[in-house]
Amino acid sequence: MSVDILFRPFALKSLNLKNRIVMAPMTRSFSPGGVPTDDVAAYYRRRAENEVGLILSEGTVIDRPTSSNDPNVPRFHGEEALAGWKKVIDGVHAAGGAMAPQIWHMGVMAPHLSGWTPAQPFEGPSGLVVPGKPGGNSMSEQDIADTIAAFGRAAADAKRLGFDAVEIHGAHGYLIDQFFWAGVNKRTDAFGGSTLPERSRFAVEVVKAVRAAVGENFAVLLRLSQWKQQDFAVRLAKTPEEMEAWLAPLADAGVDIFHCSQRRFWQPEFEGSDLNFAGWAKKLTGKATITVGSVGLSGEFIAAFQGESSQPSPLDELLRRFERGDFDLVAVGRALLSDPQWVRKVREGRMEALRDFTKEALATLV
Repeated sequence: MSVDILFRPFALKSLNLKNRIVMAPMTRSFSPGGVPTDDVAAYYRRRAENEVGLILSEGTVIDRPTSSNDPNVPRFHGEEALAGWKKVIDGVHAAGGAMAPQIWHMGVMAPHLSGWTPAQPFEGPSGLVVPGKPGGNSMSEQDIADTIAAFGRAAADAKRLGFDAVEIHGAHGYLIDQFFWAGVNKRTDAFGGSTLPERSRFAVEVVKAVRAAVGENFAVLLRLSQWKQQDFAVRLAKTPEEMEAWLAPLADAGVDIFHCSQRRFWQPEFEGSDLNFAGWAKKLTGKATITVGSVGLSGEFIAAFQGESSQPSPLDELLRRFERGDFDLVAVGRALLSDPQWVRKVREGRMEALRDFTKEALATLV
């Protein structure tokens, strides 16, 4: 199948993209003390030079004492870290690219493998790291208000520094997702509840704060997932009706693009239809969507952390769904992590030149 559809322009508010290919956000931990280095800036610039349509940064944490469990994950607050991000976006723009930071709070986490921990206990909706297991503090209403405000400040800084959009990380069992998840959100106040829409209030307030900080014409993305790193089998919305009740308030609050994370993009979300998560999100909300999950590779990304390699795989199924109109943009993760020229090679039809992905790629900034 022709890949031409991937190379049509896309425009929405502040985004004007040369093609439909997005670099997925991937934690790299190459920012000592939370400050992006010149090597980090060069890493992103190489993707812009090689025709990535939209670069999403690795998760970069907001201004809360326990927003991170890793001292080498970049921060999106503080003069030094923001100066590092200014170098990043200026380099991407100089290479003709577009970029959004992914702003992030990890919530209650297991300690990092290095043994590093923040000075204060982790914070989350009920202090649980997994259902039934405490791992930090339950957030007070003041903690929640301060965290919402910190998301807004980070979004304002993204716009001020010259980024083209901002993405909120609401997936994969991190803080926002912990509020969605009944297994770890046991609150009895306005930020808890027995239904997914009730537990979505925190996310809605974050989106509203971000929208207020950047104005109406700046694109706001929200990354969501059904699965959690703590439990791959968790499903927040078990029916299309439950998904609509979850996503519609977020769309109304100001989300322009839903970034719908799956481990394998081709897997259907509900019985009776082959639509994936991004396909359903677009159908139910009318908003633009990004699909993601093992695009262009034979194996899925969790296995990569366990040492499994992946080989290039055909794009026919992706293109079939794209032609059908299931989603608007495609995020590529590990294939772009190991090969900065992946987009250029795909456009030129040089599929035989695509690289395998190996775990060694995680240890360097190629």
